Amino acid sequence: MTMEARILSTIRKIPRGKISTYGAIARAAGYPGAARQVVGTLRHSYDLPWQRVLGAGGEIKLRGDSAIEQRLRLESEGVAFRGRRVDIKKHEFKFARVKTVTKGKKKRTSRTPARKRRTTSG
Repeated sequence: MTMEARILSTIRKIPRGKISTYGAIARAAGYPGAARQVVGTLRHSYDLPWQRVLGAGGEIKLRGDSAIEQRLRLESEGVAFRGRRVDIKKHEFKFARVKTVTKGKKKRTSRTPARKRRTTSG
């Protein structure tokens, strides 16, 4: 499964009335630290519950009309706001733990110290 497919699958798991952050989605998809890839996937995809994905701390990161639309969609799903942020403690969706995806096998290092080379003085 590609990175984009895993991210899409993870976003689709967020139920109505719950939210998640870009970073949490990246971790749940198996790519910790790939929050920007989540943003890119959302930009290039359609038919997703995009309104349920927020910035860290429950902040809407979109600007202008898109931000207003996101807030209205979330409120229609029953998501409560505290000022300009979503009440994360109440509405955050917790993903099941997933192993992270690694790009290659890690090198094994021996734990025995390197032997000292004997030198002969002559």
